[in-house]
Amino acid sequence: MPDVDRVSALIRDVAETEILPYFRDLANAGIREKTGPADLVTLADEAAERALTPRLMDLLPGSTVVGEEAVSADKTLLDRLHGDAPVWIIDPIDGTINFANGRPLFAVIVALARAGETLAGWIYDPCDGRLATAVKGQGTFLNGKRVHVAPAVPLPEMVGALSTRFCEESLGRQLDERGMALGPRACLSSAAQEYLRLLEGRAHYSLYHRLMPWDHAAGVLLHAEAGGYSALFDGSPYRPTVLGGGVMMAPDRDSWQALHRQLFG
Repeated sequence: MPDVDRVSALIRDVAETEILPYFRDLANAGIREKTGPADLVTLADEAAERALTPRLMDLLPGSTVVGEEAVSADKTLLDRLHGDAPVWIIDPIDGTINFANGRPLFAVIVALARAGETLAGWIYDPCDGRLATAVKGQGTFLNGKRVHVAPAVPLPEMVGALSTRFCEESLGRQLDERGMALGPRACLSSAAQEYLRLLEGRAHYSLYHRLMPWDHAAGVLLHAEAGGYSALFDGSPYRPTVLGGGVMMAPDRDSWQALHRQLFG
């Protein structure tokens, strides 16, 4: 296991040199669509992933990398998640739509996994310097201070993110209707930012339908190490090798079950 602080320093350095110079500089950011207008990539995404990849591998000899931008060009790279070698999972800019539109709601996500199990995770917000870190079994830290998720509250008081963007239309309508029984909902268009909100105790739950490993491997571990409970929609544990279905976070198991009954029946 590499030193957590060395990984943190590397992430900060790459964000400073490869991401922030492009922020709010649309003329030079090279924004383009990957699969559609809601799936963007910029020069900053690509530059940051290129910079992180060899340097992370150097920190842990024998490791490999699964990066969002590399996978968009070669989906067979996802097979590395099933191997025995440790694998770094990189989302160079989570919240690219926000980044491309000049909104400071994006972050760098890095996770370390092996044999389908997440061992460590980092989420770094370059705009305000928030850094969340976790090693499995050792708790979650935000800017060096140990943190815990918000305590459980009744369903009508639960604040969170319930995005229906990637789900089937009828399920989306169901979730929107049943979600009215919950407290205020605010989707930030960045899973990383929503995980940070959970860790800060400003939200109680989040629900996601598209399980790409770079979006959730680090966040699910950070949430769990901060005392939270998560599971796939069918109740089984999340693993970074799971690419279908959905995952939901809650303060504890009872809250998760109450949310699940309310939203899915």
